[in-house]
Amino acid sequence: MSDLPPEEAPSTPTTPPTATTPPQQPARPGATRNRLFRVAMGMVAGLCVYYAYVWEGRDTSQLYQGLVMFVLAAVPTLQWAYRAETTFPLMEAFLLTSANTYALPLLTGHESLQLYPDTVISTTANAVIVYELCAILAYNLTPGRPGRKEFWTAEVISEEYSRFLSYGMTATNVYTFATTFFYDEIFSRLPRESEGILRAVFFGLSIICTFITCRRWGQGTIRRQEKNIFLVNLVLLFVFLASSLYLISGLSIITLALLGYISGSHKVPWLPLAVVIPVISVLHHGKSQMRDYYWTENPGHVLRFTELPSFYVQWFRFGLQREEGEKHATAKLLERTSLFHILCLVVSQTPERQPYLYGDTYRQIPGQFIPRFFWPDKPGAQVSTNRLSLYYGLQTEEDTKSTSIGFGMVSEAFANFGFLGVGLIGGFFGFAFKKVSVWTRLSPMLSYGGLLLVLLMAWSFQTELTLSVWLSSLFQACVAVLGTPFVLRKVLG
Repeated sequence: MSDLPPEEAPSTPTTPPTATTPPQQPARPGATRNRLFRVAMGMVAGLCVYYAYVWEGRDTSQLYQGLVMFVLAAVPTLQWAYRAETTFPLMEAFLLTSANTYALPLLTGHESLQLYPDTVISTTANAVIVYELCAILAYNLTPGRPGRKEFWTAEVISEEYSRFLSYGMTATNVYTFATTFFYDEIFSRLPRESEGILRAVFFGLSIICTFITCRRWGQGTIRRQEKNIFLVNLVLLFVFLASSLYLISGLSIITLALLGYISGSHKVPWLPLAVVIPVISVLHHGKSQMRDYYWTENPGHVLRFTELPSFYVQWFRFGLQREEGEKHATAKLLERTSLFHILCLVVSQTPERQPYLYGDTYRQIPGQFIPRFFWPDKPGAQVSTNRLSLYYGLQTEEDTKSTSIGFGMVSEAFANFGFLGVGLIGGFFGFAFKKVSVWTRLSPMLSYGGLLLVLLMAWSFQTELTLSVWLSSLFQACVAVLGTPFVLRKVLG
């Protein structure tokens, strides 16, 4: 590409136009690149019209609030698509999750909202709008300069060897297979601390391999053999992860793969979406019955590898069942990703019945960064989540030992400081993501800065976590993922 200004760049000789051959008109700048923007705008506008048409709520003002929440969630993504950015859509992915966790549950009439009066629902919607506005404003107003030190600009894995990342998923699958079907045999012989370390290493490896491989796929720099190996590994990883009857890990990997492809190609992969969305919806639909069967009716049952085919046949059979009056599986999928009703619960009780916590759940954050090796009695990672569950009467002390409720950082912020907390948490992430995005603007994909971006992208989907769990788990993944190439470079040179 020439570094000369457009008027000084050398031109290619062309045949002079004749009376019968009109001169060629130059293509409009960005016309092809902004195709994704037009698609995104059409989808946002179409969904707004659709939800306005099917609205069945009690208060029309809540429809407008829901539409504002939905549009605000999509604003960073629309800006990214309009500018035809080649940077990672970090903030864009993070804020877009508030569409399905907060906006769509209101627009589709989440069944739990019937428990709350209109005033509570409207106040809750306003809290989400404040959160989104503060995040967008902080992101757009935060200045910064690209990082130029070695951390940001030096590749830790050369582009020549990046093609082998598609094979890295194989190592993750071996680990996941072993821990899924031979957990007791493996960890009964290893130190207690090794489980968390190994999980962080291999889960981090799967994140890096998935995003970078799919981004290269979108850029057209991946060979067919790599594609085939990666696809087989991706499907196997999802199958192994979902066999625990927790879909969030497998769903995060699939979402990361789709975003990696979109960020590299600026195209929407319609065919994979047409396959993934119905499959995930069916699995979500049948998840409760599967848990009842395996956790309640057959407690202690250990799934064997040879049972996987019958296990998934049974799951799909449950998922395809539809009782009279039951909602469509896709609608149930949206309901189960909802955090809006949890925020309604917090808003309805705070501060009238339950005083603000004034940062009580945030006091646990510093201790989470101390290795358990130095603090054997360190509180568990879910300590802040358990605090909220007990405070709002959702669980007993005994319940918190076996199950966990997803509150999300917006609900936690409101429980601590009300509207001020909601605005601060939105501003914090807008500021932090803008700084990281600017610092890594010149970072190669396989530099420390690039790997950090991929990790942050994966963690942007962890919407149900409280801040202490989000930060501590991200820290562990960073140590594992960024530390591994550092050690290899020191050892191998």
